[in-house]
Amino acid sequence: MIAGLSGAGRSGAADVLEDLGFYVVDNLPTSLLPTIVDLASQPSSDIARLALVSGRNHEGLMREVAKMRADGHVVTLLFLDAATPVIVQRYDATRRRHPFADQSEGVLEAIEHERDILQPVKNQADLVIDTTDLNVHQLKEKLISAFAEVDHQQVQITVESFGFKHGVPLDADIVMDVRFLPNPHWEDELRPLTGHDPKVRDYVLERSVTAAFLDHLETMLVDLFPSYQAEGRAYLTIAIGCTGGRHRSVAITEELARRFAEHGVAVRTSHRDVAH
Repeated sequence: MIAGLSGAGRSGAADVLEDLGFYVVDNLPTSLLPTIVDLASQPSSDIARLALVSGRNHEGLMREVAKMRADGHVVTLLFLDAATPVIVQRYDATRRRHPFADQSEGVLEAIEHERDILQPVKNQADLVIDTTDLNVHQLKEKLISAFAEVDHQQVQITVESFGFKHGVPLDADIVMDVRFLPNPHWEDELRPLTGHDPKVRDYVLERSVTAAFLDHLETMLVDLFPSYQAEGRAYLTIAIGCTGGRHRSVAITEELARRFAEHGVAVRTSHRDVAH
């Protein structure tokens, strides 16, 4: 089930899922959800994976999602979000009319009005993707990682690095601040490099404070993953932030993901600001 703000990438997400073999129905009124699901569930149907893009009327959406799950369907609620200034720019570029424009004074007010209406849906989403800084290829990569080979028996973990000066990711479930670690930015030799480089990695990881921090964080999160799964969470995004998002957060993200993989955890990494 695809929901989210207008201009945040719902149609683009639908296109990717269609390429992955989903049967896609776009801009679907909530009242028609039971009909489409029932038709796709018939023994004569050849539809195994269905992607439904919610239309403008979101009333009753969560009730219908709960009903589908109660009927035995595996349902993932995907929510697409983006910062308001970016959505304004997208509407300016396309010159399209915002669907809530009739109820507001302008595009900015229409976006905020829709955001307020959709907040309860976002709060209950299984997976939130912030498309603010994503191009179409990066969005496709995230969706393929999430849906190409879905294992519904295990929480899928994403560890994402970012820079606080560029803002906290909107799709983060857990945020960790690693700005207390020594900063490679102040080393002339290391400043042009990133956390992917062995020199930066060693600079960050070969500190007693870093080792202690990672040991405690690894133990805490690995112990918590089963509880998230028991609550029905299919996806969890852990955001690791430093000042610029190029050095410390990148090195810590990769090391944390490596440790998770050793525990058999399904994990992927993402580096939002490493190219800034």
